[in-house]
Amino acid sequence: MGNYISINLEDHYRRNEKFLQNLNEIAIERQIQLKNQMAERQRAMDLAKSRDLCLWYSGFYIAATAGLFTGFRRTKRAYFLFPLLPLTFVNLYYWDLAYGNKMHRLRMEAEHIMAHESDMLEVPCGLPTPSSIDQRRLDQEERSKIHPPLP
Repeated sequence: MGNYISINLEDHYRRNEKFLQNLNEIAIERQIQLKNQMAERQRAMDLAKSRDLCLWYSGFYIAATAGLFTGFRRTKRAYFLFPLLPLTFVNLYYWDLAYGNKMHRLRMEAEHIMAHESDMLEVPCGLPTPSSIDQRRLDQEERSKIHPPLP
């Protein structure tokens, strides 16, 4: 009688194996989509921050330029204009980042690195394994027993 139940369970498992595999694939696809959407939102937030910083920096640049030109016109000394050179480069960099195609160039460079220099992207000591994660967790528990947190 026990043999009949075990054969029935194995047969039941074989029938449901494809269904379980399909469920796992759907779950993995959902996780991938979730990570992708979160990364897109993070990139959009970074772009919005760079645009905001660009606007603030442009306001500073305009005010500094007006002040430096006023100082130059009053004194006729060229050293008032020297700070405009680095300020101009920084301002143009932020404009390119916020409104130009700098993001596309950065993406192309990242794709080049991933395709041709993938060894630079490897994690030190390789990917963590379940045993290394468990070992670290046990070590952390032991450390907390030896050195309990202060109240």
